[in-house]
Amino acid sequence: MERACPVERQPVSWVRDPRRWAFAGIGVASVGLGWLGVFIPGLPTTIFLIIASYCFTRSCPWLEDRLLRIPLFAPYMKVLDEGRGMSKKAATSALVSMWSCVGVSLGVLYLASRLTPWMAAAVVLAAVAGTGMILLYARKPHAAP
Repeated sequence: MERACPVERQPVSWVRDPRRWAFAGIGVASVGLGWLGVFIPGLPTTIFLIIASYCFTRSCPWLEDRLLRIPLFAPYMKVLDEGRGMSKKAATSALVSMWSCVGVSLGVLYLASRLTPWMAAAVVLAAVAGTGMILLYARKPHAAP
């Protein structure tokens, strides 16, 4: 029995690959939201820059390089480049801030009679996911030499 030769797939050019366009578009939108987050209190910056970096890595590495060189975003991206986690103080502050905002938001929506069970569940699940990510990426204490 002869073995069939696998069909060689022609590489899809960057221009014709819709996934790369989608990743690039999401990355550009995330950079825009991150830029707004620098100036608008309460709108996060770092998470949008992380999303943008991920998308640019998948679509246009030169855009990620450009993102890392923007002086406005340098303090936010520095932690990602060095590969170090959050300090315990930063993690605690982030958790307290996040859960305080979740509690206040749910309370205001409840008092305004606009809180549905699905909305409450979605907000709490998002906060639980955020808590998991913060705890997962929090810096572990280093062992003494």
